[in-house]
Amino acid sequence: MEQNFLKNKQFWLLSISSLFFFMSFNMMLPELPDFLKSIGGYDINIGYIIASFTIVAMISRPLSGKLTDAIGRMPVMIFGAFVAFVASIFYPIWTTVLGFFILRSIHGMSTGFKPTATAAYLADIVPQNRRGEAMGILGVLGSTGMASGPVLGSFIKEHWGFSPMFITSGIISLLSVLIFFGMKETLPKEKRQKISWKLLKITKNDFFEPSVLLPSVILLFNVASYGVVVTLIPDFADSLGISNKGVFFSYVLIASMLVRIFAGKLSDRYGRIIVVQIGMILLILAMITIGSSTSSYILYTGGFLYGIARGIYAPASYAWVTDLSTTENRGRSFSTMYILFELGITLGAILSGFYYDHDLKNIPYSFYGVAFTTFCALLFLSIYSFKKNNTNTIGA
Repeated sequence: MEQNFLKNKQFWLLSISSLFFFMSFNMMLPELPDFLKSIGGYDINIGYIIASFTIVAMISRPLSGKLTDAIGRMPVMIFGAFVAFVASIFYPIWTTVLGFFILRSIHGMSTGFKPTATAAYLADIVPQNRRGEAMGILGVLGSTGMASGPVLGSFIKEHWGFSPMFITSGIISLLSVLIFFGMKETLPKEKRQKISWKLLKITKNDFFEPSVLLPSVILLFNVASYGVVVTLIPDFADSLGISNKGVFFSYVLIASMLVRIFAGKLSDRYGRIIVVQIGMILLILAMITIGSSTSSYILYTGGFLYGIARGIYAPASYAWVTDLSTTENRGRSFSTMYILFELGITLGAILSGFYYDHDLKNIPYSFYGVAFTTFCALLFLSIYSFKKNNTNTIGA
């Protein structure tokens, strides 16, 4: 394992692939509610748009984690990115409500596979004392894609319509796939298995890795806010007179990019838990600010603060999970993390969608509600940290 991972070509190819991958499926997010309405889905809870995606991603995690540990990181990443390409191309072809949700589910499978193997690959090539920094850099590239994607998607939709937006998303997904051909497998040859029906059988032991349960549960509470944001912001932005809904997400993700590397380095030095706690405090403030928005200025301010919060807690959380994993269970460890990650997003999306029920006056209370649940998680983590007296221990 190379100590200076910044000189490792594999690390940069992995990061660039993540940039394209996250750009591809985020570029359509702000426009999906309008697309669903255009094909007849007027009365459908818009939370289902996110839930149909994340539920399948969550269900596919145990399999992707098992395959990542068995056949290797590369095949799983390639499969995930290729599924994203196929799903994107078919959105403008299968234009029924049923077809839309089937494609959203298939698309969700791509995020069930690609990020799990990506995280395991990164852990293989980066030393423990620099994992926070590496997660921060990977996050910056991923956030670059997530920041530029919504703006690009909304721009294409406004000028040329939905179909060109989906096709562009598919092409960008394909670029993510092509990059893999310049990368090498990191799972040792003696540990690799050939794909077989036996490997596709999932047992209860494949679902959870107990050693990473605490950071994964805390992450669940933190990312519930994302489910609320992506569900409600499109309509909330419309009510405030904002035409390009992607601008809000750009504020979020640019802010996240600005702090990720710095926050990752802080977690390498001072410990994962204390940095996660700082991120959670800012997350609570961000949700209250967004919920209180009466103008685009306040909304963007809340979005920027939300981005800072994500940029702080995310790399520290991922590094925390990485520290607690081993080469043998790395895929399962990240599968566990992402299962709870997707569960948090799904709960945030569905519950906020139900409560919203197309009534704008309910939107602020959804943001206040997720601020409260985040506070409860922060209180639990603080008590745990105090009792264990390990806030300054890396990988605590």
